[in-house]
Amino acid sequence: MNAIFNINTEAAFRQHCLETFLHQYKQVEVYRKFVDYLHISPESVDEVHKIPFLPIEMFKNHTILDAGKQSSLFFQSSGTTRMTLSKHHIADEKLYQQSIYRSFTQFIGPPEEYVFLGLLPSYLEKQHSSLIYMVDYLMKKSTKPENGYFLYNHEELWQLLHRLSVENKKVVLFGVSFALLDFLDSTEKNGQKLYANENFTVIETGGMKGRKEEMTKDELLRILQQGFGTDRIFSEYSMTELLSQAYSMGENIYQSPAWMRVLIRNTEDPFSYMEDGRTGAINIIDLANRHSCSFIATQDLGKKSGHTFQVLGRIDHSDIRGCSLLVS
Repeated sequence: MNAIFNINTEAAFRQHCLETFLHQYKQVEVYRKFVDYLHISPESVDEVHKIPFLPIEMFKNHTILDAGKQSSLFFQSSGTTRMTLSKHHIADEKLYQQSIYRSFTQFIGPPEEYVFLGLLPSYLEKQHSSLIYMVDYLMKKSTKPENGYFLYNHEELWQLLHRLSVENKKVVLFGVSFALLDFLDSTEKNGQKLYANENFTVIETGGMKGRKEEMTKDELLRILQQGFGTDRIFSEYSMTELLSQAYSMGENIYQSPAWMRVLIRNTEDPFSYMEDGRTGAINIIDLANRHSCSFIATQDLGKKSGHTFQVLGRIDHSDIRGCSLLVS
C-alpha cells in the first residue's frame, strides 16, 4: 500500500510534499530545468508554499516522466486535431487505480455497491481519456451487468434509469455537462420525467464543448437539479495531468482526498498565495503523481475555504511569463 494513502496529519502531508519535491527535482528532467530556471535551490525549499508549481502547459510539449521509470500507458487531453494536446505518461497504473478507488469510496461510497452509467460522448469518441479509464475501472470493481456507456441513445438511457429506480438499485450516472443537458432536453421533448431517489447520484464532470458558454456553474447545477429531480448534483474535478479526483456533493464546493491539496495563487504574482475567500488561480498538489509532477499550476480560477474549494472558471488569455521551456 502506498504511504500517501495513509496521510492523516498536516505534518505527514508536509513531509510527503517535501520528499516528493526532492525526488522529482532529481528524477524528472523537465521539472528540474524549470526549478533551476527560476534560480531556486532545492535545499531552500523547506515549506510547502516554497515548492515551485509547474505550469500545466508543459504537458503539451514535453515528456514529464521519472527518469527511472518507463511508461506504456498515457492519457491525452481532449481538443481539436489542430490543437497541441497535453499528454500524461503513467508509470504506475496501480497507483492511479488506488487513487480512483479510495477517492470514490471516501466521497461517494464503495464502487461495488453501484451500477455505473456513463453519458460521456465526447470522451468515448477519443482515445486515451483518463476519465474513461476511471469510469471503466469503477465499472470493473462494480461488476454489475447493467453498467454501460451511452452516446446519443437517450431513450435507452431513460428506460434503464427508470427500471433501476423501480428496482431500487444504487446508480451513479457520470455525465459531461453538455451531454446531461442534451439528455434532459430529449426527455422533456418526449414527455418523460425522471424521479430521483436517494439511490440515484448524478456526477457532472464539466465540459460544455463550446456550447452555452454564458452559463455559470451555479446555473448549470440548478438546471440539472430541476431536470433530474434532486436537490444535489455531484461534481468531479480532475484533469488529464492529474491522477487524483476531488468531489463536490453539491453547491460547487469541492473536497479533496488527503493526498491532494489545492492552493490559490495570486494571478499577478504566481509565487504568492491568496487568503481564504479570495479568488485566484488554482495550484494543485497531487501526491499520486509520483512519477510525473505532483505540483501543477493550472489555468483554472477558484477560491478556497479551509480544505474545501470552488472552481470559478478559466483564466482568459493566460500566458506564463519568463519561462522559455514552454516554447522549447
